[in-house]
Amino acid sequence: MRASPKRAFLKPLKRGLILGHRWLGIATGLFLAAWVLSGLVMLYVAFPALTEAERLSRLAPLAWDRVLLGPDAALARAGLDPAPGGLSLSMRGGAPVYQVTTRDDARHTVSAETGQALGEIDGAAARASFGEGATVRAVSRDPWTVRDRYDPVRPFHVVALGDAAGTELYVSARTGAIVLDTTRRERLWNWLGAIPHWFYPTPLRARGELWRGTVLWVSGLATAGVLSGLALGIWRLRLRRPYAAGASPYRGLGRWHHLLGTLGGLSLLSFVASGWLSMNPNHWFSPRTPPAALQAAYAGPPAAVGRAALDGLARPGIVEVRFTQVDGRPVLVAADARGRRVAVPPPTEAILRAAAARALPEARIAATETLTAYDAYWYPHHDTRPLPVLRVRFDDPAATWLHLDPETGALLDRLDASGRLQRWLFEAPHRLDFGNLFQARPAWDAVMWLLNGLGATIALSGVVLGWRRLRRRARLG
Repeated sequence: MRASPKRAFLKPLKRGLILGHRWLGIATGLFLAAWVLSGLVMLYVAFPALTEAERLSRLAPLAWDRVLLGPDAALARAGLDPAPGGLSLSMRGGAPVYQVTTRDDARHTVSAETGQALGEIDGAAARASFGEGATVRAVSRDPWTVRDRYDPVRPFHVVALGDAAGTELYVSARTGAIVLDTTRRERLWNWLGAIPHWFYPTPLRARGELWRGTVLWVSGLATAGVLSGLALGIWRLRLRRPYAAGASPYRGLGRWHHLLGTLGGLSLLSFVASGWLSMNPNHWFSPRTPPAALQAAYAGPPAAVGRAALDGLARPGIVEVRFTQVDGRPVLVAADARGRRVAVPPPTEAILRAAAARALPEARIAATETLTAYDAYWYPHHDTRPLPVLRVRFDDPAATWLHLDPETGALLDRLDASGRLQRWLFEAPHRLDFGNLFQARPAWDAVMWLLNGLGATIALSGVVLGWRRLRRRARLG
C-alpha cells in the first residue's frame, strides 16, 4: 500500500530534523552550555573597562603655571592636526601635556611648555606615580586589551599597585595615560564570564575578522540546532493521545531533554539567535558610534584656541581640559577628579541644533526633545549614560537620531532605524532589557536565573545524550 503524499513528505522531513538536531547538538552543545552559564556571571561582573570617573580620579591636578603654550601654538610647533574632540590637556610625569588624537587615529603627546612632541615612557616612569609598593611589567596584548580599539596606544606598562583589590593599571607607553584598570575579582570572574561567552581566546580575538566569522558560524549553527530541536520537540509531543510512557516517546534523560527543551526551547532560541544578531551579520545594523565625517561636520570648521582661553579655567583641582568644537565654536570642558565638569562657553540649544543640522545637511530636523529620564533607547547597562540628553530626530530615509550632551555639546551617539531594530532583536531578548522588568530587581535576576538555568540544563543534557550516541557508534563501528 502506497503512503499518502503527506506522509511521504513528512517522514523524510522528520528524519532530517532528527539527524540535523542530533549532529548540530553534538557540535555546538558545549558552546551553548558555556554561553548560558557564563551569561549568568556577566549579569554581575562586567568586562574590565576604565570608566570616566575612574580615569579622572587618577589624574593629577593641572600645574597651571607651567602651561606656557595654548593648544594652537603647541600643536603648530609639533606639526599635528587633531581630529574633532581629539585634544585634551592633562599632566604626565609632573608636567602639563596635550594628548592628541589625529585624524588617522594616531596618538601623540605634546609638551604644554615647549610644544615638543614627547616620546614613549619607560616602565620606571610609569611606576613613579604609584609609590614604592607598585611593580611593573610590559604587555603588548592580553585578554583585557585584545580588542583593536587599544591598537593606537600599545604597548603597555602594567602597574600592579599591590593593594587588597589586586588593582592593575594599564599605562600606555606611547602616551603615558592610563587606559584600563582591572582588579583581581574582575580578572577571575571574567575567565568564567565574558571570555567564554564572547569566545575570547586572545590569539583568535586578535584577528578581528576571523574571530567575527568564527562566532557567526558557531552561533548560527547553534541557532539552527536549537530551532530544529524546538520544532522536533513540539512535533513529537503528545498531550491528547499520549505515548505509553506519557507525553514524550523517550525515556530516562532523553525524556527530560525532550520535555525541558519543549518548555524552554523558545527562550534558549531567543538567547542564542539574538547573540548571533549581536555580531551584526551582513552588517545589517548601523553602529551607534558616529562616523568620522559626521563628527567632523558636527564640529564645523577649525576655530583658533589660544593660551588666553585657558585663563578662565585656571582654578585648583582641575585635572583635565578637553577641547571640542560645536558648529565651528570652540568649547573647553574642564573636569576635576570627582568628575564635575564645567564648559566654557556653555553651548545653547540653538547652537546644538545648528551643529546637528550641519552634521546631516541632506536631512531636515523633524523634532528635538530633552530627556531627563531614561527610556527604551537611552539607558545604562553595565555602563553610564548622562542625563539630561538632547535627542535630535531627522526625517532622512534612515530616520536618524543624534544624542547630544546639552552641558558640553558632545555628540554622544547616532541611532538610526536599524539600530533601534537591533535594540529589540538583540538587547531586549538577550539581556531581557525590557524597562519595567529590568528596573524591577531582583525580579529580573530571578527570571534570568530561571531561563539561563533551564537553557543550561537543556544544553548539558543534550551533550550527555550526544556523548552516549558517539560512544555507541564507536563500539559498533
